[in-house]
Amino acid sequence: MNVVVISGSPRKNANTQIMMKFVYDYTKTKNLDVKFINLSEGKIECYRGPEEEYNEDTKNAAFDIMNADVWLIGSPIYNSFFSSALKNLFEYIDYKKTPGKIGGMAILAAGNIGFIDVQTLITQLLSYFRVIANPKAVYLTTESVNEKGVSDEAKVRLKEMVDETLAIAVKIKK
Repeated sequence: MNVVVISGSPRKNANTQIMMKFVYDYTKTKNLDVKFINLSEGKIECYRGPEEEYNEDTKNAAFDIMNADVWLIGSPIYNSFFSSALKNLFEYIDYKKTPGKIGGMAILAAGNIGFIDVQTLITQLLSYFRVIANPKAVYLTTESVNEKGVSDEAKVRLKEMVDETLAIAVKIKK
C-alpha cells in the first residue's frame, strides 16, 4: 500500500509541519511505502494551467498523490478555510486517477473554532476526487504542538487517525 502524507501549511517551521512529520514517522513504522509532501518547503509551483511546464518537485508531488492508495492530509485553518497552498497542490491532480483512494485528515487551529467547517471543505475536495474520507478527523490546537513535537494526547489521536484510515483502506481494497 502506498501512502502520501501532506503537510498543508506554506509557513516555514509551521506547527502543521511538526504534526504531519509525526504522522509520517508513525506511518513509516507500518512498513508501507510512505512519501511526505511538505508545502512549507516552497517547492510546489503556483498552478498556471495544464499546458505549462512545472519543476520536478511539483511533478513528483502530483505523481505521488495520484499513485498513493491513502492520503493523510494535515491542514491549518486560515481565515476559516484550509490553506491556499493546499488548494494549489490539488490543482495538479487528475480526478480520473483518484477514485477509490482513502483520505484521513488532521486539522490544526489557534483556538477551538472552525474545525468542522474546514473538515467539511476538505471532505468536499476529497469527494470531487472520489476519495473516501475517514469521517473521524483529528482536531488539534496549537497548544498541542511545539518545536519539540506534539503532545502525548495528540500523538494518541493522530495514531488512531492513521490506524483507522489504513484499516478502511484495507477493507476497501479486499
